[in-house]
Amino acid sequence: MKGYLLIFTFSFFIIHAQNQEKDFYKESKRISLYPEGIPCKSDFETVVDYNSTGRTFKKIADPEIWYFPSNINNDTKPAVLIMPGGGYYDLWFDKEGVDVAEWLNKIGISAFVLKYRLPHWESEQCRSEVALMDAQRAMRIIRSNSNKWEINPEKIGVLGFSAGGHLASTISTHHDQGLSQSKVEIERTTSSRPNFTILIYPVVSLQNSPETHYGSRQNLVGKTPANELVDYYSNELQVKHDTPPAILIHTNEDSAVPPENSILYYLALRKYNIPAAIHIWEKGRHGLGFAKDGEHAFKSWPQIAKEWMIERDIIN
Repeated sequence: MKGYLLIFTFSFFIIHAQNQEKDFYKESKRISLYPEGIPCKSDFETVVDYNSTGRTFKKIADPEIWYFPSNINNDTKPAVLIMPGGGYYDLWFDKEGVDVAEWLNKIGISAFVLKYRLPHWESEQCRSEVALMDAQRAMRIIRSNSNKWEINPEKIGVLGFSAGGHLASTISTHHDQGLSQSKVEIERTTSSRPNFTILIYPVVSLQNSPETHYGSRQNLVGKTPANELVDYYSNELQVKHDTPPAILIHTNEDSAVPPENSILYYLALRKYNIPAAIHIWEKGRHGLGFAKDGEHAFKSWPQIAKEWMIERDIIN
């Protein structure tokens, strides 16, 4: 009898957790990035796959943001645009996207998960442009709707993992205050600059060096890129006075994307006296996410990031 009771109790908790997860998904709103028509549009359909971590995308024909509002308080609140990783080949949308949105909601931050186009699958003409194009448009949409969504337009950050960290550092160093020549109003009138940056085991440098993740580099700029293109997307070389403050999270054991990527970006920020923090744990492979499956010290990074945001007066 006790065995049946244990099985029933265990099953109840599994079903309850699944229902909670479904309820959280239901709270999201899907927002198209280009209602006026997608620039550099490809002729394929979106491909979605599933593994033990949830959804992954391999082709994205419909770039969009998934909006998860936080209901912690009624005041204007911070927001974070989340960029999952996947080497610019696929997108680990749940593990490094939706799961992160749920955590941010719990600490009073509204979250947007960016389903950005993956350069590997795009045409040679548009390959290096589409991901940044999508990130910039997403930032403009969030900021232009800040009043409606009860978001503080001066507290909109980006958070990226791995290649998503490269994209987050790219928009942090390649932003604008509006494109005066654009025919699209939101492009002319709204800044694409993030107010803060959170980078988790990020790809940063595309230089021909040991710290470079060559899979991300090749998918973004091709096999034999021009030096100018490599420099343009090596974000440690693109830091300027108006690059936003950042916190960088990495591990010493990361052999796929070595911690030198974070170190180079941190040093570039220091050169310009931009507030920055860096945490490099000793143990942990690449791509841990929240490190749910091990007793890694790395799993404390959400608390570290939260404390940094409190210190920066982003959250209370």
